[in-house]
Amino acid sequence: MTSAAEASSGTPFGTDPVELTAALVRCASVTPAEGGALVVLADALSAAGFECVRADRGEVSNLYARWGARGHPKTIGFNGHTDVVPTGDPASWTVDPFGAEIRDGILYGRGAVDMKSGVAAFAAAAIDFVTQTPPDGAVVLAITGDEEGVATDGTVALLDYMDRAGEKMAACIVGEPTCPSHMGEMMKIGRRGSMTADFLVTGVQGHSAYPHRAKNPLPPLVRLMDRLASHELDKGTDHFDPSTLAVVTVDTGNPANNVIPEKAMGRVNIRFNDAHSGASISDWLKAEAAEVVAEFGVAIDVQIKISGESFLTPPGPLSELVAQAVEAETGVTPVLSTSGGTSDARFIKDHCPVVEFGLVGESMHQVDERVPVDQVHQLKAVYARVLKGYFA
Repeated sequence: MTSAAEASSGTPFGTDPVELTAALVRCASVTPAEGGALVVLADALSAAGFECVRADRGEVSNLYARWGARGHPKTIGFNGHTDVVPTGDPASWTVDPFGAEIRDGILYGRGAVDMKSGVAAFAAAAIDFVTQTPPDGAVVLAITGDEEGVATDGTVALLDYMDRAGEKMAACIVGEPTCPSHMGEMMKIGRRGSMTADFLVTGVQGHSAYPHRAKNPLPPLVRLMDRLASHELDKGTDHFDPSTLAVVTVDTGNPANNVIPEKAMGRVNIRFNDAHSGASISDWLKAEAAEVVAEFGVAIDVQIKISGESFLTPPGPLSELVAQAVEAETGVTPVLSTSGGTSDARFIKDHCPVVEFGLVGESMHQVDERVPVDQVHQLKAVYARVLKGYFA
């Protein structure tokens, strides 16, 4: 076993992203706890001349850091989060989940991949860049403690603060893990939209031996779930795979075998591409429910939550800048992808062009979450090259 300093002693100069990752992992910042992580970052960034502001809202802690003139038209930003998911049973781990232990060149701990290493890498790159080659422009870091939670008071609060303060990014890179299996293979230029719909069907309770005296909510619910699951939303678009709908639960809460229940609930989760909007799919879901109501004579209450709309940053200067930096540092040309779940890029896309690039995400949220230290150095080098290219 080695310390972070020993494992990363090959750093040629500047801020060590592995040391910073280890310091962040040691902060038990399970959503929404800050755990000291933003204090660690603010101390490091302030020492390099960044103006740091806490943009906390509700129970959520957020950090906004800027180097350079406010409102400068040449402003690049980085976004990430220091909050982490719970560890699960600590006894299942082979290491202390918040110990930042390094074994054989691999750093272990909750958040090692998702995404304290990403935050450490872009913070280290930004610190070195502005202190060694101060640019004509500004560098912004927007770091939240609410990405793994409901995400209403995290990056959204940071963007609200920026709007009030007259701050503006011209482009932004989100440091979420984006590579499925090896460094450099994928970056994100967009994300699918995400939404969940609950259907509560209300009939009339009765004895199962006398079904004519009841109105069973299950047949209409099952019919509705089948209609939705059997429907092809689309065949995909230029930059997106086909949209998907998954039935995730059907429930009555009925423990008896001789009772027709009064109510039954079904839920679907939909990941949709840029052929749709949350509103258009909501209209379709409600229309399907209305047809089942007309067929069976039951009541169906529809509740829909839209977590995010689909978005795309069309291939162009920003994606080319990041892709070139990735290829230069990894030897791999990244695929421009829109796959995966949601990220805070869904909020930033309304502020400025945004792309995502980060580490291999294989162990994120797992027991013994871990990251090779050489990949953390590699990621810092990618971000450093992005900064150099942006201000060239």
